[in-house]
This record gives sequence, structure tokens and C-alpha cells, in this order.
Amino acid sequence: MLAAGSDSSPAALDALERLCRTYWYPLYAYSRRRGLSPHDAEDLVQGFFARLIEKEMLTGLQREGGRFRSFLLACFNHFLSDQRDCVRRLKRGGDREILSLDAEQAEGRYSLEPAELADPQKIFERRWALTVLETVLARLKAELEEEGKRRLFDELQALVVGELGAGRHAEAAARLGLSEGAVAVTVHRLRQRYRRLLREEIAHTVERIEEVDDEMQHLLRVLSG
Repeated sequence: MLAAGSDSSPAALDALERLCRTYWYPLYAYSRRRGLSPHDAEDLVQGFFARLIEKEMLTGLQREGGRFRSFLLACFNHFLSDQRDCVRRLKRGGDREILSLDAEQAEGRYSLEPAELADPQKIFERRWALTVLETVLARLKAELEEEGKRRLFDELQALVVGELGAGRHAEAAARLGLSEGAVAVTVHRLRQRYRRLLREEIAHTVERIEEVDDEMQHLLRVLSG
């Protein structure tokens, strides 16, 4: 993905645009925590992605160890260094809208961010980690919906992502009309699939497959900190 600066193929640009559509909110939260207004944060994130996807900012920028997370923030900070001109030239992405940002939804999410996270980079890292997990959970949900198992997902998703407690399997089994053993086996299977999807998602955001484990550990540290 980080090779997009030298790869002009439609597949590379499509992959870059998909990542931008997925991970725009961490940059919005970062901008707001830096003191920008909701309107300016929206304008700058929109304008940034317009230029990024059009590849005006990719060539020559340091890859920050091959992680799209770090690369994206470095690019955005580079963009903000010319902030005043950006606001004048690139209101909401200029003439071509790249990403349609839901300003009301973005600000609603931002209002729920923990006040103690005053450091813009820390809120960016936390929102990035949570977005990875939300994206993976959405993929698992879509897979089960295709199999006609949406109710199964709704009942077991908390168990799949690690929300455990005495009686949780028994409660889910009673609601689903299954045995506790069947629920335990299903949860185990879904957790395995969740972990595979998590590795796949992270693999899209690093340059080398060897970096996946390190990135997973980093995200866990961010969420536990």
C-alpha cells in the first residue's frame, strides 16, 4: 500500500482510497484535539485526502517504518504545515469530492472521546486502533449475514471480542436454543476467524508481512494504555 507513490495502477489507487475511507476519522479527531474547529477539521481532512489520493503528496515522503498509520499522520502533518493556503485552496476537497464526510456524525463521535486524552497523537493512535477493530468486526458481521446467521452474530459478538463473564455462554445458549457446548464451540470458531480477519486488515496497513505482529502488539498497547 505504501508503494502507491510509485505505483499508478488503478488497483493501488483503489486500495489507497479504501483505506482513506476507512481511516479518515482518526485524522478528524487528531485535528479537533489540535484545536481546529469542526468546520476547519472537516475541510482539512477532505482536502488532505483529495491531494493524497491524487498522489500529489506521496512521492518522497518518509514511510515511517512501513506502517500506513504513521505514514498517514506524517503526510497529514506535512499538509497542515501549509494550513492557511490549504483552507483557501481546498475547501472540502476542491472541485472534486473524494470522500463524503458526515460532519454531524464525526462531531458526535468526537464529543464522546475521553477528555483525558489531551495529546492529539494519542487520540489519533487510539481512534486508529479502535477503527481497525470496528472494521474487522463489520467484516465478520457481513460474513455471517451472508450465511443467514445475523442473529448468531448479534448474540455472540461480545463473547467473540472478549467480553467474558460467568453465565454468558449459558445466557446466549438459552436465547439461541443451543447447548452451552455448541455455543462454546461456535464462539471459539468465530474468534479464530476474527483473528484471521484482524491480521488481514493490519496486513493492508503495513509494508511487509513481518510487521503484522508488531503492529498488532502496538494496537493492543494503545488500547490498554
